[in-house]
Amino acid sequence: MTKTERIKAAIDGKRPDMIPYSLWSHFPGVDMDPVRLAEHTWEFYKKLNVDFIKTMSNGMYAIEDLGCEIDYSEVAKGGVAKVTHTPVSEVDDWNSVPAAHIGKGALARELASLELLLERLRREGEDVPVVFTVFSPLTTADKLSGKRLLRHIAEGGGGAVHAALDRITESTCALARRAVELGAAGVFLASQMSGYDVMGEALYREYGVPYDLRVLQASGGWFNALHAHGDNILFGVLKDYPVHALNWHVWESPPDPDEGHDLAAKCIMGGIKRMDVTNRNKNAVRSQIYRTVKALDGAGLILTPGCVIRHPLDEEMLAFVRQAKDDVEQALFARSDID
Repeated sequence: MTKTERIKAAIDGKRPDMIPYSLWSHFPGVDMDPVRLAEHTWEFYKKLNVDFIKTMSNGMYAIEDLGCEIDYSEVAKGGVAKVTHTPVSEVDDWNSVPAAHIGKGALARELASLELLLERLRREGEDVPVVFTVFSPLTTADKLSGKRLLRHIAEGGGGAVHAALDRITESTCALARRAVELGAAGVFLASQMSGYDVMGEALYREYGVPYDLRVLQASGGWFNALHAHGDNILFGVLKDYPVHALNWHVWESPPDPDEGHDLAAKCIMGGIKRMDVTNRNKNAVRSQIYRTVKALDGAGLILTPGCVIRHPLDEEMLAFVRQAKDDVEQALFARSDID
């Protein structure tokens, strides 16, 4: 099977010739240069031989063109980027949030890097799907406001927030649509707000779901994935999203993978605790892979971390993930039994 065939089989709920897997991280500093980002992504892919590539943009690219100032200095040390200045500090500021243009600034940079990567893959004859990272409109709005979004809604600013979300969604839809036009297999829609402990079901249904669905509809890809970040996710809401794969912090936040697969009837993307990779907990990682593969009988599964692998990256540990997957597969499935 090619990598594309392998991913399509997993999406269809089958067990392919080998269980597909992938890993992803950030490239601090490099990710501000589309040429270098494409080259580093290519090298990451070739070293680890993953079955799909998730674009590895910086986590704040969606708000760069909206007037924010961002400190990325902690990312390379294992930390996260921080917003040091935002144009949205008061409720009325939401009325001034513009719709970013995909033809300039950070959005154009990300599309340019995607295009370079896709050209390299085609030139080298690599049949591997690429999913383009976009953030849910609500996640972008929360980052843009320096985490003031929920407070502003509570203060009566819901109407202004909805209007800003509409403009953010317009930009995100255009971005997703263009990424697929360039050759991406779909989008990796990352939501950092879809948790009971973040805002609850009623608020997410009002401020999250309608805008997420617009982005997914705009994509039109054959491999759209939803990433639900954090603990205690709103699985009852997210399981019905029109995506091909669900990604969350499996083994850290319920449900377990077999429960998620049965209730959502979708391919499960996950199974590895990302911090156990960072902390070189080999026994834990192997155990997670075993339990995940066993729970799903290797079918309808794309083995991945629940989120981005933090820095500093350990190449030997990243390679171990693939080896552990292969070892578990060999132990559980005789080759003649694999579909």
